[in-house]
Amino acid sequence: MPNAHPPRILVVDDEATTRVSLAELLRLEGYEVSIAASGEEALEILSSGPAFDLMVVDIKMPGMDGLQLTEAVKRRSSDTVIILLTAFGTLETAIQALRRGAHDYLLKPCPVSQILESVRKGLEKRYQARQRRVLVSRLERTISELRAMEQPDTEPPPSPPPVARHLEVQGVRLDRERYQAWVGNRPVDLTPTEFKLLSYLMEHADQVCSPQQLVRQVQGYETDPWGARAIIRVHVRRLRRKLEPDPTHPRYIINVRGVGYMFPTVPPEPSEPEPDETL
Repeated sequence: MPNAHPPRILVVDDEATTRVSLAELLRLEGYEVSIAASGEEALEILSSGPAFDLMVVDIKMPGMDGLQLTEAVKRRSSDTVIILLTAFGTLETAIQALRRGAHDYLLKPCPVSQILESVRKGLEKRYQARQRRVLVSRLERTISELRAMEQPDTEPPPSPPPVARHLEVQGVRLDRERYQAWVGNRPVDLTPTEFKLLSYLMEHADQVCSPQQLVRQVQGYETDPWGARAIIRVHVRRLRRKLEPDPTHPRYIINVRGVGYMFPTVPPEPSEPEPDETL
C-alpha cells in the first residue's frame, strides 16, 4: 500500500497493559503510534494535530465509551478507519459499532494475527477510497475540459458585478474594503462575522433572508434549520446591541417570525417589544 509516511495509528484503551502492549506491537510493524487512556484524551489529541489514518478503540471505558468516540471522530474525520475492541461482545453492540462507522469489531482476547490483519485491511480500504476520490475528481475535470473544447464558440459566463465598496441604508454606513461601520456619525466596532452578516442584510435590504441562507453566505457552510437559527440568533442579538437605539424595538434588523431576518429601507412602525431569541 503506497504511502508517503508510515500510517498514523491511535490506540485508545483505559487498561494500561493492553494500551501499551498493542501500541508496541503496531510500532514493530512499522506504524507511527500514539496512545490515549480515554475517549476524552483521544479527542484532545485529535484536536491538536492532523487526523489519524486508523484508530484501535476499546468500547468499555469510563466516561466517553468507544461507540461515542467513534461517532465523534467520524464527524471530524470521516476517512479515519476505526477498529473496536471489547471483552463483552453482543450482536447488538456489533450492529451499533458498524452503524456508527466502525471498520471492524473484535473480541478480546484477540490473536495478534487477527488484529494486524484487521489493521492492514482497514488501511488498505482507506487508501483505496482516497484513490477512488482522486480518480473521480480527475475524471470530472477531464470531462469538463472536453466539453469546453467541444464548444469553443460559447461565450464565457458573465463576470459577477463588482461589489460596491460603500453601503448605506437608514443611516447605517459600511466601508466593505476597510471593514468599518457607522450609525450616523457614530463608529461601530464589529467582528468580521458581524460585519459580513450586516453587509449581506443591507445588500439585500427589504428581502427576508432565512437563517440557513445567512449561515451559507456569512459562514460558508451548510447546516440544518435548527442549527442555523441558533447560530444566527446569537450574531443578530449582538448586532442589535451595537446598532439599535432600543434593541427591544429594532429598526434595522427585523425578525420576520418563522421565516428569517430583514434590514428594511424604512424603519418599521412602533410595535410590541420583539424578542430576538425566537424565530
